[in-house]
Amino acid sequence: MRGKVGGGVLIALLGAGIPALVGAALHTDVGEPYRETRLYFGTDRPDGRGPVDEKEFMRFLDREISPAFPEGLTLQDGYGQWRGQDGKAVREGSYEVVLLYPEKEAGERSGRIERIRQAYEDQYQQDSVGRSDDKLTAEF
Repeated sequence: MRGKVGGGVLIALLGAGIPALVGAALHTDVGEPYRETRLYFGTDRPDGRGPVDEKEFMRFLDREISPAFPEGLTLQDGYGQWRGQDGKAVREGSYEVVLLYPEKEAGERSGRIERIRQAYEDQYQQDSVGRSDDKLTAEF
């Protein structure tokens, strides 16, 4: 008799737990609405000087990016490839900066991001700084 009662309790517990597990799996929104912006900084210079090195980029990060996003960011080393005007692949070391900020601040933050992009293009003679934006939810 004991085995039947134990099995019945187990089935009842599993039956109660499965809907909760399914509900948790279907409810994936965690946190608040945020915007994620990724900036892609190339390092080759058109004037023949060496690429923007880590020390130079860290100085740029400290001077231009960190003051505009003091709450934090993520910096990653990268390797970029793109097609030049002559049709050939151009390959270069790069830096990727990931910025997260509340969706409600997207308009104001976009202005900061555009100033950062322009500053890097001007200082290091770059054709462009790549930018991608995505909406997501985040919690800290």
